[in-house]
Amino acid sequence: MIQHTIVFKLKHSPGSPEEKEFLADTFKFSDIPGVQNFKCLRQTSKQNTYDFGISMEFASQEDYDRYTHHPVHQTLVKERWIPEVSEFLEIDYASLA
Repeated sequence: MIQHTIVFKLKHSPGSPEEKEFLADTFKFSDIPGVQNFKCLRQTSKQNTYDFGISMEFASQEDYDRYTHHPVHQTLVKERWIPEVSEFLEIDYASLA
């Protein structure tokens, strides 16, 4: 199992229509085959500077690889993520057990 997590900040003003539209569009990632337990989350901790998080799981490395090359993922990254995200940190975890 692979846990794929990203924390990020947007270029949009908090609460703006653009912010809401971007966050709604992140749920398109959950339509990609192999994506399990998709969540889009608001950061509540003051321990870092990020505002939001995305979390999803994949049963295998192959599922994760298919996700990264899927047209929906490629389009969202190119058309939404790159122009609208100001900073992010991506972390992928593999189960130890």
